[in-house]
Amino acid sequence: MANEISSNSETVPSRGQWASHLGFILAAAGSAIGLGNIWKFPYITGEYGGGAFVLVYLICVVIVGLPLMIAEIMIGRRAQQNPVGAFQELHHKNSPWQLTGWLGVASGFLILSFYSVVAGWAIAYIFKSIVGFSGSPEQIQNQFTELVVSPFDSVLWHSVFMMLCIAIVIGGVQRGIERWSKILMPALFVILIGLMFYGLFFTHGGSQALEFLFKPDFSKLSAEAALSALGHAFFTLSLGMGAMITYGSYMKKSDNIFKNAVMVSFLDTLIALMAGTAIFSLVFHYGMEPGQSVGLIFKTLPVLFKETGPGISVPFFILLSFAALTSGISLLEVVVSYFIDIRGWSRAKATFLLGGAIYLFGLLSAISSITLPFRGKDQGIFDILDFVTTNYMLPVGGLLTCLFTAWVFKRKAKIDEFGSGDTLYRVFDIIIKVVTPIAVIIVLLHGLELLPFMDYGK
Repeated sequence: MANEISSNSETVPSRGQWASHLGFILAAAGSAIGLGNIWKFPYITGEYGGGAFVLVYLICVVIVGLPLMIAEIMIGRRAQQNPVGAFQELHHKNSPWQLTGWLGVASGFLILSFYSVVAGWAIAYIFKSIVGFSGSPEQIQNQFTELVVSPFDSVLWHSVFMMLCIAIVIGGVQRGIERWSKILMPALFVILIGLMFYGLFFTHGGSQALEFLFKPDFSKLSAEAALSALGHAFFTLSLGMGAMITYGSYMKKSDNIFKNAVMVSFLDTLIALMAGTAIFSLVFHYGMEPGQSVGLIFKTLPVLFKETGPGISVPFFILLSFAALTSGISLLEVVVSYFIDIRGWSRAKATFLLGGAIYLFGLLSAISSITLPFRGKDQGIFDILDFVTTNYMLPVGGLLTCLFTAWVFKRKAKIDEFGSGDTLYRVFDIIIKVVTPIAVIIVLLHGLELLPFMDYGK
């Protein structure tokens, strides 16, 4: 009975709640829109040949990303709790399913610890852009290497980013996260429109970029490309880490979960495609190859920005930093919400202590000289955490969330939360029970290099 009462009532007054429908949309979209959209999506699209990869990615967003996002938001709003408390509330206090929530909290902690290092690089490049990029292409590219290997610089910018995250989250749901999401997300969108407009109409690469992104060439679509599209569709929406459960717990009962999830997924995908258009317009304009791998943003583009000047490079790295910040605050909120809801800490105490702990742990990733033996060779803490969270923790968290929603979450409660008609619910129910779990298992097996039909070069 206690579960029903708390599940069907409005948010407990002591917890935060989004002030408006728009607030949730922008905050959730901000969580999803991060470095994955501006940094990773363009380089993996270039690496896997463009349009065919994009088409598979869009299909995967619909059949994997969107249903799982709906499931996470449903769990959060029904329970009105953080990820750990949500599974306790919807099952029972000692439920083994609460391990799914713990996995989300741990993922948020670990991911933010190294994510903030990359985000710090983006902030550093704002100032590099103001000064301007000069010298030979090799000298410009070496600036990134110098930044990464410099303990002082990496720690400095990691510190700046974590202080920004803490300052926003400590303000609470409405006065912190929602207020800043309403500032950062529109600003991000305006900057991106400007960069895309410049690429399409002031360079000679705009038409090539559009053809590359939106004209599929299936001869370039390999099994590896399709699996990467599936994996990126899962990770780009901030799934499997408790972020959407946490943000869903602050949602009003009157808001439509299906429509909100569609809008967030749409905005996330739109931003990725716009970023790809802006970036590839420059790449093609200057006659460079689109498949520039992970160095595209911090090595290749600065060489091009030497020609365009600070008028393009400064807004671009501000855009990248804003995208990183909106995701960073959601990761911190996942961790902080547990200590507020379950441990009864004040928001200030939880934010300072947990933000500080993440910052200190992140120093291990910021100092590139620290290595450990991992998978047969010495690797940096950054690479180890990236591999473990991406290939183990997030897929397992997503799979467990999917199975809980499909087979444990009570049907009547799911229908009540879904709130968009019987036909749409039946489609969602079939997908979350069959299609999405299979897809997430494939992501997990591929990340672990265990798919039998793939050649992993072992």
